[in-house]
Amino acid sequence: MSSSTTTTSTAPEPKPKIYLAGPDVFYPNAVARGQELKTLCTQHGAIGLFPLDNEISSVELGSHAMADAIRTANMKLISSADGILANMTPFRGPSMDVGTAYEMGAGAALGKHIVGYLKGEKLGYTKKVQAVHKLERHTDGYLRDEQGWSVEEFLEVDGENGLVDNLMISCGVEKLCMSEEEGIKALVDIWRRKQEGKQ
Repeated sequence: MSSSTTTTSTAPEPKPKIYLAGPDVFYPNAVARGQELKTLCTQHGAIGLFPLDNEISSVELGSHAMADAIRTANMKLISSADGILANMTPFRGPSMDVGTAYEMGAGAALGKHIVGYLKGEKLGYTKKVQAVHKLERHTDGYLRDEQGWSVEEFLEVDGENGLVDNLMISCGVEKLCMSEEEGIKALVDIWRRKQEGKQ
C-alpha cells in the first residue's frame, strides 16, 4: 500500500504595475533615479515600470526613428500598467513636463488610475505664471499676460489654493500627493480597493 503526499501551491499575490511618468528620465543620473522609484514601488507591494527600462538600440541615436521607437515603447508600458504615477513638478517653466502630460492623457483614455505628485512647494498655476510673466487684471475681470492671453484662476477642491496646472491636468488625477512615496501608496490603495470590489 502506497501513500502519496499532495502539495497545494499558493498563487503569488497580484501586484499593481505602476508606470513612472515624469521628467526624471532627463536626470543626470536617470537610470539610478528610475531604480530609486522602482525600489519604492517594490517596498509598497507594486511593480514599477520606468521608461528607461525599454531597450532601444537598433536605431540611430538622435534620429526620428529613435524618437518614434521610444514613444511606441512607452505607450506599450502604459498599456500594460494598472496606473500612472506622474511627476507634475514644474519643468523648464510654470507647467509640468509636456511629455508627462501626454502620457497622463493617454493613460486616462485607456482607463488607467492616475495619481500625481509634486516635489517642493505646492503653488497655484497663477502664481507660477506670475513668476515669468507680467500679469494684469483687465476690465473684463480676467487676469491677462503681456500678449493679452487670459490665465486660468480655478480653485482647488479645498476652495482656497489654486490648481497647480492647467485644469485638464489638475482635474485629471485621482489624487495629488507631495512625494513619490505618498503617490505610490495612494495608487496601490486605489488599485486594491478596486480589486476588492471585483470579488
